[in-house]
Amino acid sequence: MTTRRLVLGGEAGLALLLLGLAAVAWLVVERRMSGMDGGPWTDLGALGFYVPSWVAMTAAMMFPALVPMVVIRSRIDASMPDAPGGSLRSALFVIGYLAAWTAYGLVAFGALALVRRVWGGALDWGAGGRAAAAATLIAAAAYQVTPAKWRCLARCRAPFTFLMGGWRPGARGALRMGAGHGAWCVACCWALMAALFALGVMSVGWMLLVAGLIAVERLLPWGARSISMAIALVLLTLGVGVAAAPGSIPGLTRPDSGMACTGPQAASSMGMPGASQGMCNS
Repeated sequence: MTTRRLVLGGEAGLALLLLGLAAVAWLVVERRMSGMDGGPWTDLGALGFYVPSWVAMTAAMMFPALVPMVVIRSRIDASMPDAPGGSLRSALFVIGYLAAWTAYGLVAFGALALVRRVWGGALDWGAGGRAAAAATLIAAAAYQVTPAKWRCLARCRAPFTFLMGGWRPGARGALRMGAGHGAWCVACCWALMAALFALGVMSVGWMLLVAGLIAVERLLPWGARSISMAIALVLLTLGVGVAAAPGSIPGLTRPDSGMACTGPQAASSMGMPGASQGMCNS
């Protein structure tokens, strides 16, 4: 009984640690991105600013939904012959998970940089930015109801299935498992994160919405497909709203409005230290 209590206590502590790290990450995100919301296709700034901001944002948004997977992995790990060092392996699992999402963030950064280099102001609101934002949201809604989405979501919602089907021992194995689970999570949620870029990736409000949608579809015990389709309806509504009446969407910063703020690149060019502060036009 004492051993069981220790195990359960360790699992509860691990869950609280992840949630605590998520809370700290939200504080970091709010501090780094305050005054940066330029609306859809907000300037991402220099790579040195973007990467740590992206990692903090990923931790803030994903750690709550990651709790069941990490706790169950830890429980299985504790039953293995090489149980000592389980805390390190749990940490490496989380690091591997973040590495997968960091890779996605770098691809997104590169894609937006390429578009701006090749097509100049194609993503400016008055050019093609509004249409691109609407199309991205509608495409994200469409992905929500595809078999590929449902297969990936099923993996994310079934920790035992994932862990038993791909268990790897040791520290290196924990890192690889974290990266593997992160890859499944990216495949499941890449469209939702693309929707965030289309709404305003520097907006804490939109981050909270997308994080909530991710947590709902991964954690609630209701039918996964029903949840996915409900989220598709939310994204579709936002996409149509951006296309038809962007001013009617609460919380959406229109780049051509007086409330739009500079991105980190513009803030840096104006001499703001570390590009950690933005400037609103209002």
